[in-house]
Amino acid sequence: MTSLTSTPHDALRIGQEAMITRLCRAEDLIVFSHASGSLNPLHLPDHDGDGDGRVEALAPAAWIAALIAGVVGNQLPGPGTRYRSQNLRFLGQAQAGDTLQVSVRVAEKLPDHAVRLAVMVTRPEAVIAQGEVVVIAPMRHHRFEDLSVPGLVVQSHRHFDALIARAEGLAALPVIVVCPESADAVAGAVQARDHGLIVPLFVGAPDKIAAATAEAGVDIAGIEIVAVPDHRAAALRAVAMIHEGRGRALMKGHLHSDEILHAILKKEGGLRTNRRLSHVFVMDVPGLDHPLFVTDAAVNIAPDLSCKVSIVQNAIDLARALGLVRPKVGILSAVETVTAAIPSTLDAAILSKMAERGQITGGDVDGPLAMDNAVDPGAARAKGLTGLVAGRADILVAPNLEAGNMIAKELSFLAHAEAAGLVMGAQVPVILTSRADSARARLASCAVAVILAEAAQCGRS
Repeated sequence: MTSLTSTPHDALRIGQEAMITRLCRAEDLIVFSHASGSLNPLHLPDHDGDGDGRVEALAPAAWIAALIAGVVGNQLPGPGTRYRSQNLRFLGQAQAGDTLQVSVRVAEKLPDHAVRLAVMVTRPEAVIAQGEVVVIAPMRHHRFEDLSVPGLVVQSHRHFDALIARAEGLAALPVIVVCPESADAVAGAVQARDHGLIVPLFVGAPDKIAAATAEAGVDIAGIEIVAVPDHRAAALRAVAMIHEGRGRALMKGHLHSDEILHAILKKEGGLRTNRRLSHVFVMDVPGLDHPLFVTDAAVNIAPDLSCKVSIVQNAIDLARALGLVRPKVGILSAVETVTAAIPSTLDAAILSKMAERGQITGGDVDGPLAMDNAVDPGAARAKGLTGLVAGRADILVAPNLEAGNMIAKELSFLAHAEAAGLVMGAQVPVILTSRADSARARLASCAVAVILAEAAQCGRS
C-alpha cells in the first residue's frame, strides 16, 4: 500500500525537486513489451537484436520516459497532475541490471496552473536522458491513502533456463529410455539429445517407436533401439543395461510408472540402495527467486516416519547437487503446532529433531509448518515463527502423496510453474515424465538428471 500527497500549483516553488532511484529489471522489459505491443528484439532480455552474438536487453526510450511520469504523478506535483507536453533528448542507453536515477525540478510556473519541469535520467557517470515536461498541476492539495494496483507476475522460467544452460556445459549423459512409444516420449528424448544433454538408447517395441517417431515428426537416426515388445520386460531389460554400463540414468517413456519402479525395486538385479525411492519435483515458479522442490508427489502414497527420512534426505541431496549449499526444508502439515490429533505434525517434529541430531544431513529442517508460513516471511512473522526455514523454505515435504500432488499441480496450473522431476534413491537418476509435461519441463528434467549424475560422479551429492 502507498500513500501519496500532491502539491498544488500555488504551493510549488522554483527549484523544488523530487527524485527516485529505479533498478531496470529484465521483467520490466517484458512487461513494457506487452503493454506497448513492441517486440523489438533489442529490448527483449533473451534476444540478440542486432546480430552481433550478444543479448542487448536495452531499456526502451519510452520506458525511461515513463519513469519520469512516475515521479511527476507520485511526487512533484503529485496525484492529480496532467501532462501537456514532453521534450526529451536521449543521450545514452540503459540495460537490464542498470540502476537509474530520475530527477524532476520545478523550472517555471506558467499561467492556467501549468508548470515547466526540468527532468534528467542518469545512471552512474552517465546521463541517459534530459529535457523538460509541461504539466497541469493540481489546483488543491490532495492526499490518497493505501493506494494499490493488482500485482503482475512475469511468466518466465529463468531457473530452468539456468539449469539447462548449466547441463549443456557438461558431458552428455547416456540414458536408457524405456518404451518411447508415444509422440511426446520420443520428442522429449530427441529434444534432450539435440540440446546435447543426453545420449538416448531406446528399449521397446520397434514398430510402436517408429509410429511414435512419425507422429512426432522427429529424426531418431543414430539412436540404438533394443527390441523388447512387452513393457514389463522392457523395464527389466533397461535396468539390466544399467548394470552392464550402457546407461547412467533411466527415462520413463509410454508405460506405467509401476512397471519401471517394479524393475528398479527388484531385490535381485534391481537398482535398490539403502534409501527408499521418492519423487522430487523441481519447480520453476514465476516470481519466486529460487527453484522450489516438492516431495513426494508421485511414489509413496502414505509414507511412514522411516520413509519420510529417505524422502527428506533424497530432496536435500538433489537440491545440493543443483547448487543449494544448505537447503531449507519445510515439513508441511495443516497447522504449525504439534498436536496428536494430526499425526503429520508429530512426524514433522520428529524429523526436525532428527536433523538437529545429524540423522538427516545437509540441510536445515523445520516443521510442522503450514503452507503459508513455510513460503511467506510475512505469514511466518504473523504466527511468531522464527528460525532459518519459516517463510523461506526451498524444499516442501508433503505429509502424503495426495497433498504433494495437489501442491505441485496447483503450482503448475494456477501459478503457471513449470515442473521437472526425478525419482531419487535408486543407483541412478530416474526421469519420470508425464504426458501432461511440456517440452520444456521434459528438457529440464533431463538437465536435472545430467547435473545430478555429474555431481554424484564428482562426489558432491
